[in-house]
Amino acid sequence: MQGILYDGRKIQVYEKLLALGNYAGQEQKWTEELWADLLAVPELYEEMVYYLEHHEFCNNFIYKGYSLIDLYVWQMNKYNLIKDFGKNTAECNKETMVLRSFRTMLEFMRNPEEYLKRLKEGRGMDKL
Repeated sequence: MQGILYDGRKIQVYEKLLALGNYAGQEQKWTEELWADLLAVPELYEEMVYYLEHHEFCNNFIYKGYSLIDLYVWQMNKYNLIKDFGKNTAECNKETMVLRSFRTMLEFMRNPEEYLKRLKEGRGMDKL
């Protein structure tokens, strides 16, 4: 069977991503859609591989001046505003926010104008 390439690393990454999605409380369908979208953007896929291996962002991928860390912090701020706690509580699932940061980056790349507006919008009366 010449000509068939088998990449065992991708299967391992897929399984780790599914496990992380499960731990983060995401439905499998949501995580599988994230996987499919990550495969279409090799640089972002590599960021996910790094995250799964090191449990931290490598932060090499920047889009329109924003990194995954920027989107993670944005997610945290949004969570804090919605919950009105002013700090991260035990119910704040960091892994969910990591996965959502990847999803947000993918959506940002599809619709940059909308996400630039969202990322730059003010925080109401709390803004200095």
